[in-house]
Amino acid sequence: MVVYRRPARPRFILLLLVLTAATIITLDYRGDTSGLVHRAKVDARDLFAPVQSASDRVLRPVGNFFEGAVHYGDLRSENARLREENSQLRGEALQNADAARENRSLHDQLGIGFAGDIPRVYARVVGASLSNFEVTVQIDRGRDGGVDRGMAVVSGAGLVGKVVEAARTRSTVLLLTDPTFNVGVRLAATGDVGVAAGTGSPSRLRVDLVDPGTQVNAGDVVVTSGLQQSAFPPGIPVGQVVSARLRPGALQQDVELSPLVDLRRLEFLTVLQWAPHP
Repeated sequence: MVVYRRPARPRFILLLLVLTAATIITLDYRGDTSGLVHRAKVDARDLFAPVQSASDRVLRPVGNFFEGAVHYGDLRSENARLREENSQLRGEALQNADAARENRSLHDQLGIGFAGDIPRVYARVVGASLSNFEVTVQIDRGRDGGVDRGMAVVSGAGLVGKVVEAARTRSTVLLLTDPTFNVGVRLAATGDVGVAAGTGSPSRLRVDLVDPGTQVNAGDVVVTSGLQQSAFPPGIPVGQVVSARLRPGALQQDVELSPLVDLRRLEFLTVLQWAPHP
């Protein structure tokens, strides 16, 4: 029987490689940077550099994946925290803007010069009724706060309307654009008088009883006349002339006004505690 014997050469080669590697490691440890060994090390690095680079490219996404998986919970928590912080900042910005708007509106009420020294009550609009039958708003002051029926209601820009109902803590204000509203007025430029009336439109008033010979120009300001027994103090700005025309044979001019107060954005109002002189 033939017995197979493994050749000794492979073992010899393996032993030679081990000894060579040990020698290189020893010299590397001692800091040998010259001669054949150093050259062999440099050549080995150059030889295996492409292989190492390729392996890095292959393994990097895998490493990133596992690193991302490990920190995924932390990233989600941080993202949620940033979203919450951003939401809070937006809310604070809106609150600040709203507070600034309210301050401007209140400042407008405090700076009313056309009312002179007439006592006044400051109120906030808490409701509105803009129907085909009436154009009113509700305010948060009533008889307990010194508000009574018939009192004029103004804002910083001019006339808003008058109180038509006064309960203990609430009142109803009829706006000057209501079709049933009317007020004696005069042209600030000439002193000529007429009667301003609502049309139901939030942007239009008409002026009746203006003499045909009166000079009326677009842009003229109209104020309350304050004539005897008038329900409104004199000199309150009412509106600005938009147009004026005289029809052939008419006994009065057709005059249209634009209210000086934006009645669609009422927030704070001032009630004038004024009673007409007998």
